[in-house]
Amino acid sequence: MNVLLFLFLLLNISAFLLVGYDKYLAKNRKNRISEKTLLIGVIIGGTIGSGLAMLYFRHKTAKQSYLLKFLFIVILQILILPYLWTTYVN
Repeated sequence: MNVLLFLFLLLNISAFLLVGYDKYLAKNRKNRISEKTLLIGVIIGGTIGSGLAMLYFRHKTAKQSYLLKFLFIVILQILILPYLWTTYVN
């Protein structure tokens, strides 16, 4: 269980830093990280880190298409979580 917690924290810290780095690139007019890459970070478990980074850095919060994709992933994860919990934890 400690390994899973460590991986969860690592994924979320990575997602947080990725969104922050993309904001840095945007402010400095550099080549950006694709939305697909940012959303992959969310899909694989960095939802909390990515969401907090969006609020903290005020990044991607005005782009409705990104927010809808983010919200869809969050809802999907919430719906799948009970199944995973009963299958793998019990």
